[in-house]
Amino acid sequence: MTSHSTPTPSRSIRRGLRLAAALGAAALATGCATVSNPTPDDPWERYNRSMFAFNDTVDQAFLKPIATGYDQLMPDPAQTCVHNIFNNLADVWSAINSFLQARGHDFFNTLGRVLFNSTMGLGGCIDVASMNGATRIPNDFGVTLGVWGLESGPYVVLPFLGSSSVRDATSTLGTFAAGVSPVTPVFHINDVPLRNSLLGLYIVDTRANLLDADRLVNDVALDRYSFIRDAYIQRRKAQVDSRRNGGELPDYSDGDDLPDYSDDADESVTPAPGK
Repeated sequence: MTSHSTPTPSRSIRRGLRLAAALGAAALATGCATVSNPTPDDPWERYNRSMFAFNDTVDQAFLKPIATGYDQLMPDPAQTCVHNIFNNLADVWSAINSFLQARGHDFFNTLGRVLFNSTMGLGGCIDVASMNGATRIPNDFGVTLGVWGLESGPYVVLPFLGSSSVRDATSTLGTFAAGVSPVTPVFHINDVPLRNSLLGLYIVDTRANLLDADRLVNDVALDRYSFIRDAYIQRRKAQVDSRRNGGELPDYSDGDDLPDYSDDADESVTPAPGK
C-alpha cells in the first residue's frame, strides 16, 4: 500500500524559495544589460525594472483584484479583527528583534502587548493595548542586521515580495528558510488546508491594507518604479538610523500614518510590495 506523506512547512518553504530563485534568474536573463547613469543605490536597475514589471503584472492580474474584492465585501470589523490578529503574531517577531538589538524596554513593551492582546483582546482580534496607549513597535531582522552594522547594499526587487536590498533580502530569505517569521505559528499548523487558507488570508489582508498607499503612489508618482525605490530606501534608512540613535521606529502598518504628498513629491511613502 502506497503512503502519501504530508509536505512539511520547511519543505514548502524550500519549494517556494526555489521557485522564487528560478523566476529571479529568468528576470535577470531578460534584464542583464546595464542602464546608462544608474542610481548609485540601484546598480541593477535593468534587472530590477524587469522584475518590477513582472511583479506588477502578477499583482494587477491576481493579487490586487482579490484584495479589492476582500476590502469591499468583508465587513470592516471583520477586516480589523483579521489584521489585528496578524499584527499580534508579527509583534512576537518584533519583540525578538528588539531583544537582539539590546533594546530591553521595547522588548518588554512589545511582549506585554502580545500577552495583553492575546488574552484581553480575544487572541489579538481587538487591539486593546493600543486602546490603552501602548503603541506598536514594528521591527524585523533586516533592521537588526542594520543595527549590528551591516550596510544595506544595493537595492533589489525580489520575485513576488517586491522592494528589498541585499541586506533585507538576505534577512527575509534566511529567516524564512530557518522557519522563523511573523507567520511562523501558521507554518506549524498540521492541517494543510487550514494552514494554506490562513497563509492566503495573510497575503490578501496585507495587500488590502496597502490599497490606499497604492492609490497614493498612482496619484503622485510620475515614474512608479523610481518613486517606490526611493521611498523604500529612505524608509529603511530612517528605521535603522532611528534604532542606532536610540529612537523609535515609525509604525507604517496603517495607511493613516502615511504623510500627505499632494504638495511635495520629493518625500517618501510606504510602497506596496511588488508595486
